[in-house]
Amino acid sequence: MKALLNIAFVGLVQLAVIAALVFIPAGTLNYWQAWVLLAVFTMTAVIPSLYLQITSPAAMERRMRSGPIAEGRTAQKIVMAGLYASLAGASIVSALDHRYHWSHVPIAMCLVGAALVAAGLGTTVLVVKQNNYASTTVQVESDQQVISTGLYSHVRHPMYTANTLILTGLPLALGSYWGLAFLVPGILVLVSRIRDEEKLLVEELPGYRGYTQQVRHRLVPGMW
Repeated sequence: MKALLNIAFVGLVQLAVIAALVFIPAGTLNYWQAWVLLAVFTMTAVIPSLYLQITSPAAMERRMRSGPIAEGRTAQKIVMAGLYASLAGASIVSALDHRYHWSHVPIAMCLVGAALVAAGLGTTVLVVKQNNYASTTVQVESDQQVISTGLYSHVRHPMYTANTLILTGLPLALGSYWGLAFLVPGILVLVSRIRDEEKLLVEELPGYRGYTQQVRHRLVPGMW
């Protein structure tokens, strides 16, 4: 019960942070796109996290160790700080776009953006469910094994594929084209993290080198 309450508390804090990042720069609560985004986050991140805590507590514990501070290496601390900054920047600029009407995004495109965010958040949940070793920090555990089924049969880093979906969908969901300016920096951050992580996995995780020959693409199926 304590763990569930902790997950619920973290989810509420995350919702509060997202709300602050969009409603304060927007200067209004009359921002339906932001309310939809909060609803999407609740349905595809907070509630599923409670489910994962019940069904896969060990995996959820790894998932909760996130952020630049949790990283063991300086390079990864910088990389994660860059990813968080990209997400925050996209949120703030998108909200300012709403406030000052820099761009006009059709309702249909906003809904597409919300769907991409939902797909990204849903994918992160599925990754944790399919891979009990999935973590938001770069590390190899003593009993860790290579996972090559499910999403991992298509790309080697589906968690980062999910992050790409979120980075793409977030500005559109908030009704902004200008927020997409953070997409390329965010992807470059992910690419840097993948390259560094794979060096570690090849060296320390038995069978990972063979897995890279089996599944060629790291982030986007058919591309890279």
